[in-house]
Amino acid sequence: MNEKPPGDQRQRIDKWLFFTRIVKSRALAQDLVEAGFVQVNGQIVQQSSRMVRIGDVIELKLERGDRVLIVRAPGDRRGPFAEAQTLYDDRTPQQAPLSPFERAQRKLGPG
Repeated sequence: MNEKPPGDQRQRIDKWLFFTRIVKSRALAQDLVEAGFVQVNGQIVQQSSRMVRIGDVIELKLERGDRVLIVRAPGDRRGPFAEAQTLYDDRTPQQAPLSPFERAQRKLGPG
């Protein structure tokens, strides 16, 4: 009953992030959205039920760096990495390489 009709090119943002292997679970995708770290077409997404379409630009603020992705297709399942890469174009700008001094810096941790 909950199957999407053929030709429907929309998908919930939390499912799409999970299927593309950007996050490890839908719950983490929902947390990312609710924290305000996801933008679609320049607007901050407030709800994980927000639908994305082919051509939408998704900007993510992740712990390991910002990402800019363009939706190429909705996903049907969480498949292998090679399959997940076909769902988006990665337009993340290249960052300048770290200097030897910056690489030697240790990030502050709990200990």
